[in-house]
Amino acid sequence: MRTTTLGSGGPEIGVIGLGCMGMTHAYDTAGRDDATSIEVIRQAIDLGVTLIDTADVYGPYTNEELVGRALAGGHRERVVLATKVGLESGEPRPGDTVPLVRNGRPEHIRRSIDESLRRLGTDHVDLYQLHRVDPDVPLEESWGALAEVVKAGKARHIGLSEVTVEEIRRAQAVHPVASVQSELSLWTRDALADVLPYCEEQGIAFLPFSPLGRGFLAGRISSFEELAEDDFRRRLPRFQQDALRANLALAATVRDIAERDGVTPAQVALAWVRARGRYVVPIPGTKTPKYLVDNAGAGELTLSAATLAELDALPPAEGARY
Repeated sequence: MRTTTLGSGGPEIGVIGLGCMGMTHAYDTAGRDDATSIEVIRQAIDLGVTLIDTADVYGPYTNEELVGRALAGGHRERVVLATKVGLESGEPRPGDTVPLVRNGRPEHIRRSIDESLRRLGTDHVDLYQLHRVDPDVPLEESWGALAEVVKAGKARHIGLSEVTVEEIRRAQAVHPVASVQSELSLWTRDALADVLPYCEEQGIAFLPFSPLGRGFLAGRISSFEELAEDDFRRRLPRFQQDALRANLALAATVRDIAERDGVTPAQVALAWVRARGRYVVPIPGTKTPKYLVDNAGAGELTLSAATLAELDALPPAEGARY
C-alpha cells in the first residue's frame, strides 16, 4: 500500500487505516466474533493498513482489550496505534442505549492512559486523542493533561476529534496537534469548509471516521428494515426510510462510477476521501475479511479529475448526521 505520514512530523502510515469500533461497539452484535476480528486486524497489518484506531469507551473497554490481543506476539511494533479518551458511558435510559458523556478532566485523562495501556498490552500509544472537548473543562486543561502523557513517554503524539478551527488553535498554543479525527465522506462534508483546509495548512493529519457513510456508500444497505434491532444506525436520521430512500440516488452514482472503472463502490468512496489532502487517512471500520481487502484496495486507487468532479457535484445527504 502507498504510504503517507501522520501529519508533517509523524510516523509513516498506510494511506488507509482501520477503525476498530464496530468490532465490539455500536453496530449489530450478531456478526461479531473476536477471533475473526483479531484475524482482520492482523490481516490489515499484512496489507499495509498500519494505523489502528480504537478508544477506551468502545465496548466500553473491550475494544482496547481486543486490539491488545490482536497486537500481541510481535504485531505491536508494526503499527501506529491510536486510542482515545474523553467519553464515558452514562446512566442507561429506559428503552434506549447507554448514552455517552464527556469527561475531559485532567485527573481522568491521567488515570485513563494507564488503564488503556494495560488493556492494549503496551507501554505507549503512538497517538492519544481527546475524543470530544468537554464543555465543562477548559480545553487548555484537557490538552495540557494529554501533553503530560507525551512528556511521560506514554504517548508519542496527541490529537483531537470533532473540533473547530478555533479549538485546534487553542490546543496548538499549549502543545502541537498531530491529528484531527472527524467524520468525512461523500455524504458528510462539513470539514471541507474550514477544519480540513486548516489542517492541511498546518501539516496536521486528518483522520476521517465513517468515510463510507457508516456502510451506506459501499452499497450494503438499501432499506431501514435491513438494520438489526441493536444497530445504532436505526436511530440516525439518514437511515430512516424516507431519508434513506432519497439517499439511495447518491449511492447509485457511486456504484455506477465503480462499475465503469472496474472497482468497488467502497473503493471509489474511500479514494475520493483520500484525494482531499496530503495527510488525509480514512479509517473505515470492518470486522469482515473480504471488506477489509476491499477497503485496503482503495489505497492504490487514484481517481481521475473528471471522476472527482462528478463526485464533488453530488447533492448533500438527506437528513442530519445524528
